[in-house]
Amino acid sequence: MPDDDMTDVQLESRLREQEYFSPPPEFVGQANATDRDIYDEVGEFPEGFDRYAELLDWDERWDRTFDGSNPPFFEWFVGGKLNASHNCIDRHLDERKNQTAICWEGSDGTQENITYRDLYRRVNETAAALRARGVEEDDVVTIHLPMVPALPITMLACARLGAPHSVVFAGFSAQALAERTDSADSDYIVTIDGYYRRGAFLSHIEKTDEALDLADREPDVLTWLRHDEPQADISDDYIRMGDLLDEHAGERVDPVSRDAEDPLFLMYTSGTTGKPKGCQHRTGGYLAYVAATSKHVLDIKPGDTYWCAADIGWITGHSYIVYGPLALGTTSVMYEDTPDHPHKGRIWEIAEKYDVDIFHTSPTAVRMFMKWGEEYPERYDFDFRHMTTVGEPIQPEAWLWYYKHIGGEDAVIVDTWWQTETGGHLLTNLPALDDMKPGSAGRAAPGIEPALLDDSGENVPEAAGQAGNLVIERPWPSMLQTVYGDDERFIDTYWADYSDTDSDDWRDWTYKAGDGAVQSQDGYWRVLGRLDDVMNVAGHRLGTMELESAAAEVEQVAEAAVAPREDAQKGEVPDVYAVVREGVEESDAVRAEIVSAVEAEIGKFARPANVVFVDDLPKTRSGKIMRRILENISNGEDLGNTTTLRDPSVPEQIREQTVGE
Repeated sequence: MPDDDMTDVQLESRLREQEYFSPPPEFVGQANATDRDIYDEVGEFPEGFDRYAELLDWDERWDRTFDGSNPPFFEWFVGGKLNASHNCIDRHLDERKNQTAICWEGSDGTQENITYRDLYRRVNETAAALRARGVEEDDVVTIHLPMVPALPITMLACARLGAPHSVVFAGFSAQALAERTDSADSDYIVTIDGYYRRGAFLSHIEKTDEALDLADREPDVLTWLRHDEPQADISDDYIRMGDLLDEHAGERVDPVSRDAEDPLFLMYTSGTTGKPKGCQHRTGGYLAYVAATSKHVLDIKPGDTYWCAADIGWITGHSYIVYGPLALGTTSVMYEDTPDHPHKGRIWEIAEKYDVDIFHTSPTAVRMFMKWGEEYPERYDFDFRHMTTVGEPIQPEAWLWYYKHIGGEDAVIVDTWWQTETGGHLLTNLPALDDMKPGSAGRAAPGIEPALLDDSGENVPEAAGQAGNLVIERPWPSMLQTVYGDDERFIDTYWADYSDTDSDDWRDWTYKAGDGAVQSQDGYWRVLGRLDDVMNVAGHRLGTMELESAAAEVEQVAEAAVAPREDAQKGEVPDVYAVVREGVEESDAVRAEIVSAVEAEIGKFARPANVVFVDDLPKTRSGKIMRRILENISNGEDLGNTTTLRDPSVPEQIREQTVGE
């Protein structure tokens, strides 16, 4: 489009449209959602969401589906009462008590198949132990645990007691743990002596020791052990969970009947910029929505073996490892260690071992698998019928590799767009009802009303291929209730920009996602990334996702990230940081191919100023690329806070490589 026709928010979308791939007839024939009427039925607002709530067991049925009288503090399934722990465990015991609920694979060769009966016993005993230490209904319990069975067990024990949990990702620092404990007004921390990473035992309890020195509060600390005997020094002031469990062996705890609007958990954003936000999620609406999307989007059935290779410390793990799949009574896989330990075929070895039906991972992981090469998955006999991506937009090239080398060109793929704040999938296809389109999140989920707005709040034309600010114009059950302890920040962050904040009519309130997106003429949505991941090149506003996808078209490239470099003539020019696939030599020839690909896909005006080959990219512990740090490197600025990175040494390594360019 001509430059003078663009508003400030309109990102140019220059990637070519992708071909479509149809779901195999065998998949369609067995899918949970095979009737397009689901879009109309759930779209009947708000009662359409009743069918989601009806997937659950309720102690008391709700009186009203939705109460929007006090926007943006919306209420769902008003008057209803239920317990999340009961819905994930107790109600399955009659039919599948001997079915495995969790297949856990430890780094050291330890393996546990935890049946629903085992899970019931262990959650009850843990709930009894917590209660004995004073945990009561509405107490917030901070959980700082890695990917061991104690993590979902403790979460479900808290839910059983009606005590909201606040899980802090195990990789986070002591400072992050202290901040989140204070922010949540938490009087309890549940931790562990240590865990394995790349086969080595790491002391985890040290972070708790340090956090207590940093925190304003003085919480009680309850400690699990990774083995029967402690492998790290544990303070005598800490309570051993093993001792408590022995004292409460065989005890049963009646699940506390919670109001649908009572909080189930807090999930803090990573805090890479500013103070972390405690997203507060309700019990009824959240659980109903993640159960329904697990059924309709992930196509989970009770007899399936399902593996979401995320960490439970993130919202993906909450929604689509613990609460959604267990609410449906399925079998979930958990793995303690990294995907390449002890070898780069470990993921596929586990998939073969447990005969996994549905595989759920991130575009970051897919690009990592691409870098390693297809020879690793080819060594193992696994057969996924369904695969999912989550966490960030997936580039078409990565999608096609995933489809061919992991799915064997006969598995259905759904990409999903959602956020910590949204609780569950909002943009995604129902896999049996719509064709797959590489790089696209797909259509809006049933009952969800997305739109695009410019900076003035005016609607961008629907399905016009024109980009803008992604917003959601109608409430949905799994949306966050508020920012814990800070209603004003909740309004300012998510609602103030595009809402009439003086209005008592919920229709005047619009949720701001903070992402840019484009809707193609076919109605499919492509998310362009965070609006702060945008650069202005000679008057053209481009999302970094577009530029990175163009660079990734080069076959030798496994992963690419783009950062803006200040330029006197063009305003900004792109620097490309590229990771090549294993066995590929970093060369001027590959560099030239990357430049040519960007010029061909985007335009000569977007020609990269520099192409820098790097061994790795700076990523958060959830796998998101920290483009802010790359921008600082490109412009010779201070790196800023790198403590939230998966590997804090990567930025300095890149800076050294950049100096040599």
